[in-house]
Amino acid sequence: MTDPVSRTILLLDIEKYSDRDDVEQAYLRRMLYDITDRTLESAGIDERLRLRADRGDSVMELIDANASVTALLRALLTEVPVQLRAVNRMASSSAQIRLRGVVATGYVAIDDHDGWVGSDLNHACRLLDAQLLRAALRERADDFALCVSEGVHTGIVRHGHPGIPAEDFHPVTVDSKNGALRAWLHGPVPHGADEHSGTRGTDDHSEKGGAPAPGDSGESPAPGAEPPASPGPAGPAGSASPATPPGGVVIQFNGGSPTFGGSLVGGDQHGVSGGQVTGDVHLGGSGGESA
Repeated sequence: MTDPVSRTILLLDIEKYSDRDDVEQAYLRRMLYDITDRTLESAGIDERLRLRADRGDSVMELIDANASVTALLRALLTEVPVQLRAVNRMASSSAQIRLRGVVATGYVAIDDHDGWVGSDLNHACRLLDAQLLRAALRERADDFALCVSEGVHTGIVRHGHPGIPAEDFHPVTVDSKNGALRAWLHGPVPHGADEHSGTRGTDDHSEKGGAPAPGDSGESPAPGAEPPASPGPAGPAGSASPATPPGGVVIQFNGGSPTFGGSLVGGDQHGVSGGQVTGDVHLGGSGGESA
């Protein structure tokens, strides 16, 4: 195995490649290679400065560390969308090509079987395969979604070079076998991503969506609205407690022949049997005594 060498890593992947038939896949591969070559040429990176690995639905480029990453990013943000529009304008619906892309930097070695080895390369591949990047492309009207590693953002993007607007990149965190990976997504973050406080005073977006706490609907009463009253003890089914008139007692009879012994009723009375009595009511004593 060779000694690890510093490289710029470029990954491009075709969306929904496996959904196409063999003829369409062959066409999409030709378009992918053509777009990649044109983009790298516009960035001033010729074939002598790069190694290519074919992964079927995607292409991996190891670019010499002396090649300009700034020029590469500028070409990806400007040339790739233009080329995709030109290709898709003339292609049938089944031959439309949409791409996810990742730019990262790191150390990569080549083994005895011409395979590429390196944890930085593994991290770049996991960014390319992240659900967050897939969702970002699905939600966009254009045909390209780009993510860059933390190192590329720190060294290039955040400085606002011409053609690379730093404000268009947003911090994201994706899960991987080795834990969370921080990266920066160009363009809108997909809906449903959590927002957390970022280390640089910006919002960090995770692949995991948030959910309200159990029993919490997440809604607040409208301004000025009275809060709902707590339910009281329930009465018999289908019955309601009668309102009590102010200043007296109401006894209501719904039939039968009630009898009061030694009672005094002061006030109006209306049909004691099956009616109601209002006023001062004293039961079981003389009218002159008070309890």
